[in-house]
Amino acid sequence: MIKFEDGRTIGRVIATEALPASPHEFHFWTAVETSLGIGAIVRVDDETRTVFAVVIDGRAYSDLSSPLHEVVAAEGDPKSVTAPTRRAEIRLWTAAVLRHEPEEPMQPVPLAGVRVASASDVERALRMDSYVRSESPTAIPIGVYRAAGLKAPVSVDADFVLGPESAHLNISGVSGLATKTSAVEFALTSIFQHFPAAKGSVAALCFNVKGPDLCFLDRPAELNDDDRDLYDVLGVQPVAFDPVHYFAPFKADGVNLNTLRSHPDLVGAVTPLVWGLREVLDYHEVLLSRDDIDAKSDAFLDFLADRVVDKEFRDEWGHTHRVSSFADLERLFRAVFDGLEQAGRGDIWRTHHIATIRKVRNRLLNISTRCKGLVTDDGSASDLPFGAFEDRGVYVLDVSGMDQLGQDLVFTRVVSKLREHLERRELGVDHVIVFVDELNKYAPSDGPETYVRKMLLDISERGRYLGLVLFGAQQFRSQVHRRVVGNAGTAVYGRMDMDELATPGYQVFSPATKIKLATLPKGELMVRHPHFTHPVFVRFPRPPVLSGPDGVKRFPPQTDVPFEDAVVRQLVALDREISPATVVDIIADHHEVDVRRALLATRRTRPDDVLSYFRATLPRAVPHETVTRRGEPLSPLRSSDDPYA
Repeated sequence: MIKFEDGRTIGRVIATEALPASPHEFHFWTAVETSLGIGAIVRVDDETRTVFAVVIDGRAYSDLSSPLHEVVAAEGDPKSVTAPTRRAEIRLWTAAVLRHEPEEPMQPVPLAGVRVASASDVERALRMDSYVRSESPTAIPIGVYRAAGLKAPVSVDADFVLGPESAHLNISGVSGLATKTSAVEFALTSIFQHFPAAKGSVAALCFNVKGPDLCFLDRPAELNDDDRDLYDVLGVQPVAFDPVHYFAPFKADGVNLNTLRSHPDLVGAVTPLVWGLREVLDYHEVLLSRDDIDAKSDAFLDFLADRVVDKEFRDEWGHTHRVSSFADLERLFRAVFDGLEQAGRGDIWRTHHIATIRKVRNRLLNISTRCKGLVTDDGSASDLPFGAFEDRGVYVLDVSGMDQLGQDLVFTRVVSKLREHLERRELGVDHVIVFVDELNKYAPSDGPETYVRKMLLDISERGRYLGLVLFGAQQFRSQVHRRVVGNAGTAVYGRMDMDELATPGYQVFSPATKIKLATLPKGELMVRHPHFTHPVFVRFPRPPVLSGPDGVKRFPPQTDVPFEDAVVRQLVALDREISPATVVDIIADHHEVDVRRALLATRRTRPDDVLSYFRATLPRAVPHETVTRRGEPLSPLRSSDDPYA
């Protein structure tokens, strides 16, 4: 094999009438004994300039003019392996030009010798020297280029990943074999370690939308020697993320968290994600069907948001209402209906028809049932720490156990809040990377216009001005909205499906490149970046964190526990000194809804004296016979069950 260290010519550019050399593509031949392959980088030198190129196709030729000549030479016997004479054979390669030095004047590639690129040649060919060797480096290692015995780091420019020049990263590939999630985890590790401090602070917010993929980012993985060697080449430390903050909604019981990170050693670090009336009302467009809610309903919803919720509201009958929860809202509706009926005033209240009011009431109060566990009937809420995001911090929202409606609400509200805080420069960090998997589902190229798809389009088109960066992944790039993938400055491809490669979006790749994409092993990717004239194949190491399947084996999720046990477990997770028996005694004569409210407030506040705070947050005890029975949660929307009605 010819190795790059030899430093000598391994081939020569040829130009014929059928295969001319141009400024952007040329052909060269080599002997059969060569270590070149598709994706290898080569250089061509003459007296005045140097040309770097990447191999995109290859063929083998002998001196046969017809296949029949070979049949005659073997005397018609296909088993014959010994030819009378050894035929001349060459390899003919097609290369796409990456860079000319000097850039001007741009001329056809000279008919000169071809050499395999060295590490410094790779850096120059991909124009990495402009941001690797600059006075203020902005290089983010993304993978290792391996060809002809060479291992060279490949980096992308932070200005073209996180802004301001360009932004966003998109990765495509078949499920499982393309290792899309692993590639994003490694990319985040590299960004956190190499993003220049002078460029500001950065955090990542990840939506875990399927299984346990992102449930163990704070747990280190066991790496083999090959992976550690790749980390050494890239200059990245293989360490788990720190800090990592997990958020998940409750299940319908209001105490067991809806997450696969429910092992006793891990669940204590998961913060409940619980929203009330105000959090939901601001984003009612996501939850209410536009085919069902008309302009009249919209007007009444705006009236509630502007004039009623979280304000002192006095009705026509002298009653003052403070609406801060769904239960308060139901009491207001009840007062309005009763007042209109008693006064005999007809069907209009505050210019709104009674039918419209009843329609909005039914839709709004049904939300807490449809999104039970995420949306609470009372006023308690637990949210992300908007305004206090940490530099190099990771925030994971585990919504894999929620239905589509709940996922849409979480995504829309969280991204909207991120945008609002970034606009005011009050988030706590300068850049936020939002990772969303399954873009085929959330931003499809066809189908009805959804609020989530509009949000993704907004991020991809205007997010980089604010520091809001989208890292998206999908199986089929051709089925994602063109404006989402088209605005991604960096595109990564894992192993691809042949049917996907046959779509028009991949016609820019050579046949050999597409065949290689269809057979890529796990851990190898093709990267397109604004500095790279043509895509380059790289290998990345396994991420330094525990994968989802391995994490589930090491930390198997626990089954749901009874109400009292769940309360004890969550309080003990906050303070190991708490006696479970004491907790059971404290909550014995309280409604479950009050216990859930006090538990949520305690987890959100995390006081020094957990038990005292929890006890003080509970309201007065109620008679034992009125306590809600196990398995029948109290509904504050029913006056007969509401202790405060």
